[in-house]
Amino acid sequence: MRGLIFSVRIRRMAAVTIQNVMKQFGTRVVLDGASMELHEGETVGLIGPNGAGKTTLFRLINGDFPPDLGTITRSKGLQHGYLQQEPEVSADRTLHQEVGSVFEDLLALETKCHELSEELARRAHDPDVDEWMRKYDRVHDQFVAAGGHTFETRMNEILGGLGFTEAEQHRPMSTFSGGQRCRAALAKLLLEDRTLLLLDEPTNHLDIDAVRWLEKFLTSHQGGAVIISHDRYLLDRLCDRIIELENRKLFSYPGNYTTFAETKELVELTRQRQYEKDSVFIAKEKVFIAKHLAGQRSSQAKGRRKRLTRQLSAGEFVTEGVGRKASAARIEFSGREAKAGTLIRCEGLTMGYGDRPLFRDLDLSIRGGERMGITGPNGTGKTTLLKILVGQLKPQAGSVRFEDRVQIGFHSQERPEGFSGRSILDEIRQTKPGMSEFDGRTYAAKFLFRGNEVFKPLELLSGGEQSRVRLATLVLQAPDVLILDEPTNHLDIPSREVLEEALEDFTGTVIVVSHDRYFLDRIVDRLYVMRAEGCTMYDGNYTTYVEQVEREQAEKRAALEGKASSKKAKRAKNEKPQAASKSTPYDHLAVEQLEAMVVERETALAALTAKFGNPLVCKDPDALAELRDEVEIAERALTEVDRAWQQRAKT
Repeated sequence: MRGLIFSVRIRRMAAVTIQNVMKQFGTRVVLDGASMELHEGETVGLIGPNGAGKTTLFRLINGDFPPDLGTITRSKGLQHGYLQQEPEVSADRTLHQEVGSVFEDLLALETKCHELSEELARRAHDPDVDEWMRKYDRVHDQFVAAGGHTFETRMNEILGGLGFTEAEQHRPMSTFSGGQRCRAALAKLLLEDRTLLLLDEPTNHLDIDAVRWLEKFLTSHQGGAVIISHDRYLLDRLCDRIIELENRKLFSYPGNYTTFAETKELVELTRQRQYEKDSVFIAKEKVFIAKHLAGQRSSQAKGRRKRLTRQLSAGEFVTEGVGRKASAARIEFSGREAKAGTLIRCEGLTMGYGDRPLFRDLDLSIRGGERMGITGPNGTGKTTLLKILVGQLKPQAGSVRFEDRVQIGFHSQERPEGFSGRSILDEIRQTKPGMSEFDGRTYAAKFLFRGNEVFKPLELLSGGEQSRVRLATLVLQAPDVLILDEPTNHLDIPSREVLEEALEDFTGTVIVVSHDRYFLDRIVDRLYVMRAEGCTMYDGNYTTYVEQVEREQAEKRAALEGKASSKKAKRAKNEKPQAASKSTPYDHLAVEQLEAMVVERETALAALTAKFGNPLVCKDPDALAELRDEVEIAERALTEVDRAWQQRAKT
């Protein structure tokens, strides 16, 4: 009899189940009837407009407070980690101590190993030395099994990948900025190996290199993750599913962000058509009812009124129009004719602060209608370059020349001087003198400031609101050249898409510093990459740049591998076969010499793992692979001599 073949659909277990959850703060309802499941091993993107309640949902899952109604169930034994947007860290510790606190149990075992090792050295000739040796073996085995020889490597690799240098590891946390503290908290969380990661805007404060490193790390993470992010590339590359928080409810879409956007557009188009169809039907029914309610056909009119009321109460009609960008700002730059020729020329620009150089002998020329993106690691001088271009800073050497009568519009990340005391409406009317209050309020509404919100003081605005005010005033300036410093920071996805559409329609010149890869792909036609080792211009957008760099790295790896294979073959040819021997290089050494070698190789291993703290190494695949090989060799060497020392100490 032939065996039966069953088709089995594997269903992941639910790590978290949310059922009909309602949560409100005061009179504001944030979630109402929200339901979803988060599955083990699944990466989910959680999206929605700013202020929709995404962080509230995370805090509910984390158990910071209970829902007002409904239930949140976590699977038994679930280990989850939560990265907040403003995490708490210990200001008294150094960066190394704060992040290394994850390994407190392991560090305690390491200390115990050293104590037992010293005790063994003192009792080398005592009758009970075997008992002390067994104690050491037990603790040492626990240390090795828990990752004792690899935890420093892991920590340094993660800190380096997130942009910290080896020197910064010894600085107190109190000396770091808020963004650096967020990165430290992220490093700490990644080292904890939690089953489920709740990441609230993890790419905030990360440059492009660090974001790419984080993507690779999360790709290899065995557990599940839920990510709140406006980074569409990250959502595309990592997510198995997108959950949208809309109108206080949760809606699940299979696939990554691009799939979600396509599905959502189709759903909204279908819904909009149904809304228009239902609106026509309802209007006709109301006209019929009003016309015949008191006439000969009154009974028919009453019947239709009763049916219409029932249908409306049951929600059988689509009664609201839709649109993903309904809550996004409306940005339209003026259609000024683009100026031709070279508008900006930089020659020999050199700039730094104190003993720290940022860039040297920098040459640039920007033509009319060009769209140039500037990107690179944090601290390489991108914002400084923009400030030099707009005249806010004077370079140490070199010059910047503009064509006559070029109108510059600058979007800064920083608050302008005199920020305090002015309202949103004041800022708008000050940018365009003569604008009436009515026109100012009408204009502010395009950027989602409605009603009495226009009188809100600028110093009380959130990051997203401040960004919208800066964009509003920038549009009013009607510039020939837009110089933008991280314009998508604090903007939700719909607002980013509106800004991108406005810039696509803008006929002038755009110079933009950004870490938003999706934005760079859509807007720029040249990319200037600034790094500590130098600056390079690439034709094309961000994807073109990555493809070129990866192609160059692949060619370099192939050349190195060919060279290594050639050396290996030559070495094998020259080597003479040797008789097998059970002896080791350590047989002739005394216990004291072996112990000294253990210390020496531990020191060598520590020096190698410290190199993971160099961001330049962590972001160079070839250098990183070479360093990992060196660490692996050093770990094997340490294990061999440690084993020889243990064996010799027993005899």
